[in-house]
Amino acid sequence: MAGDDRPDGRALDLLRAELDLVDDDLLDALNRRAEVVKKVAVYKDAAGVPYYVSDRERRIIERLTARNQGPFPSEAIRPVVQEIISACRSLEKSVRVAYLGPEGTFTHQAAKLHFGTSCRPMPTGTIAGVFEEVLRGEADFGVVPVENSSEGIVSHTLDSFLDADLCITAEVLVEVSHCLLVHHDIGESDVQRVYSHPQALAQCREWLRANLSRASLIETNSTADAARAAQTDHTGAAVASELAAKLYDLRVLRRQLQDIGDNRTRFLVVGPDDSAPPPSGDDKTSVLLVLRDEPGVLYRVLHPLSLAGVNLSKIESRPSRRRAWEYVFFLDMDGHIADENLASVLDEVAKSCELFKVLGSYPKVKTDA
Repeated sequence: MAGDDRPDGRALDLLRAELDLVDDDLLDALNRRAEVVKKVAVYKDAAGVPYYVSDRERRIIERLTARNQGPFPSEAIRPVVQEIISACRSLEKSVRVAYLGPEGTFTHQAAKLHFGTSCRPMPTGTIAGVFEEVLRGEADFGVVPVENSSEGIVSHTLDSFLDADLCITAEVLVEVSHCLLVHHDIGESDVQRVYSHPQALAQCREWLRANLSRASLIETNSTADAARAAQTDHTGAAVASELAAKLYDLRVLRRQLQDIGDNRTRFLVVGPDDSAPPPSGDDKTSVLLVLRDEPGVLYRVLHPLSLAGVNLSKIESRPSRRRAWEYVFFLDMDGHIADENLASVLDEVAKSCELFKVLGSYPKVKTDA
């Protein structure tokens, strides 16, 4: 047609052919990396070197992010490279990761986010069970929730640290995006029952009241159990994650149901003492302590931290369950236990404690908030 200024379709074909060549190069590069990883695996077996080193993974991602000049977005480097590393690591040995299950929970999502989809997930029924799997050597690491930005602390996780000698090796932040999951052929007006964990229902209380006030709310042990229940109930719905929708063949009818927009859950990765990461330059240290029953003892614990300029980011207390009215304190602070200043001040803190444990030093999670 005369005057037609539309681009020539042949140009698009050429660009797509160029992309195919780039994709071929990417595949060749991935296979070259996999071949090197297989050689590394042979060396590690012979030398008895640990096959999973979280600090190595972190340094690879940080180096590539710093080297990136675009236009590929820097924020996409971490998930892409992490999946490549995870897939290559499976050629050595899959990392066994125990987590608070079942499949499709936000803890499952945190495990996949940190270790990649090629890890070997091991769903466990309780938080204590996660710790037990790692202690017995059945799992290499465990992932447990520790606090939610709107609902607060997860007490069972803190309680488990009192009895288990495990080390915190990392923290993971997961944005909690609750979705309404239904069968593929029903709409919002068809929903008669809504299944979910009590905490998830509480976080979506206002949305449910405004949009599904006639539906019955039914509590389940987890959001994944809710998705499983909705799968067998044609007029039922689940408040759960998008991952649960994929696992249980449900449709995401609505997203972002939570009443508070910035709703995040913090998870901890726990492992044996020899898995403790070295200083990264931007670390957090968690400690557990039981104070002596003396006047002014809490002041004597906190004062040295203040004098040394240590930033205390969290302090939480729980009944010790050993004696009536005895409490365990959990503290998060900036710095790494390998730092001479922090190690010295914690030695001073320990003098006022009946029980004192460093739970771990680990890199702070990267967040824009």
